[in-house]
Amino acid sequence: MCPFKHRILQVPALACALLAPSFAAGPAPAQQPSLTIEKLIADGWEVAGYVSAWENRSLILFKHKEYKYLVQCSVLIDVTRNPRVVTACYEIK
Repeated sequence: MCPFKHRILQVPALACALLAPSFAAGPAPAQQPSLTIEKLIADGWEVAGYVSAWENRSLILFKHKEYKYLVQCSVLIDVTRNPRVVTACYEIK
């Protein structure tokens, strides 16, 4: 069930599919090396989905033919911060 169904604005099904695992997964383990979009693409990962979740935040879902899990990256663009682009990637198993 999508956690956003009771909101005033309807959230598209793709957004629920991409966002729901991120809330259920909890914090990432501290020992896991940080993933970057550049490294994922260099390692052969392909974009499986994309959604602009808010005005300045996007989610990108990656798949790889050799792995049975997905990687989700959250991209925040905020001109008031330094750095202006903040990216967080994590595995969805």
